[in-house]
Amino acid sequence: MEPTAGSLLIASPALLDPNFASAVILLLDADADGALGVVINRPSQVLVGDVLEPWAEVATTPEVMFIGGPVALDSALAVARLRDAEDQPVGWRPAFDDVGMVDLDSPVELVDGSLREMRLYAGYAGWGAGQLEDEIAEGSWYVVPGAPGDLFREHTDDLRRELLRRQPGSLAWVSTRPADPLMN
Repeated sequence: MEPTAGSLLIASPALLDPNFASAVILLLDADADGALGVVINRPSQVLVGDVLEPWAEVATTPEVMFIGGPVALDSALAVARLRDAEDQPVGWRPAFDDVGMVDLDSPVELVDGSLREMRLYAGYAGWGAGQLEDEIAEGSWYVVPGAPGDLFREHTDDLRRELLRRQPGSLAWVSTRPADPLMN
């Protein structure tokens, strides 16, 4: 599967970068110039209200910041789903289907009623032209289709395993691989 906006990247056991160990990344943009995504299975202990107080009531449970990736950890990015695809609020940037990004400088009251779900991320994951494709070719990432329920689930501890388990063929077997195969 080609990496496109809306697809998920699942870190393979071959990926040695500790920033991405067991990561599941939602791709928000992917083209010939590079790719951008957020890690969707790394909640932090930091409450949204402690960092971006006006957005606390809009954030989906759990109302914590998620660690979106190793790039620009001092910045925030909001990913959301619309209630109605025809009602795009101020500051909305579509990514795929009814999912997009919200400009956090937009007034909350102009955005709130238009969103079904929203999650806030500290930082993001980014790749330059050809970099992600090279990492996929070397076996660092599995590219799989995502489903709306994957993006905003309350508990993300087993997300990686569940995503792998629902894949066809031998990729499902990877879901039962221990972190250290020597301990098997």
